[in-house]
Amino acid sequence: MRTLGNIIWILLGGVWTALLWAIIGVVFCITIVGIPLGRQAFKMAALTLTPFGKTIEYGGGAPSIVANIFWIPAGLFMALNYLIAGVLNCITIIGFPFGVQAFKMAKLSLFPFGAQVL
Repeated sequence: MRTLGNIIWILLGGVWTALLWAIIGVVFCITIVGIPLGRQAFKMAALTLTPFGKTIEYGGGAPSIVANIFWIPAGLFMALNYLIAGVLNCITIIGFPFGVQAFKMAKLSLFPFGAQVL
């Protein structure tokens, strides 16, 4: 089920969302100061391609909080995209698992620093 869910996710928009994350990563990496944020965006792009079967644990300390504050402008845009996709997917019974994954990705889009993907 996990593999099938990931394939359907990729075909129905996962590729485009991962491409948006990659573009955000490139923009952040233009400056030396933004490289840590760019690396996080590239990690999000990779996770966006295969979200099924992965769990996320949140933690971290003060450095993670500071990094998440700088991350919010880029993360808010992507989180809203995931939120809209989640609501639209949850309208149908078939789309419900995809909606749940979109909500998981929305939360991670806002606060990626200090989160571990397992």
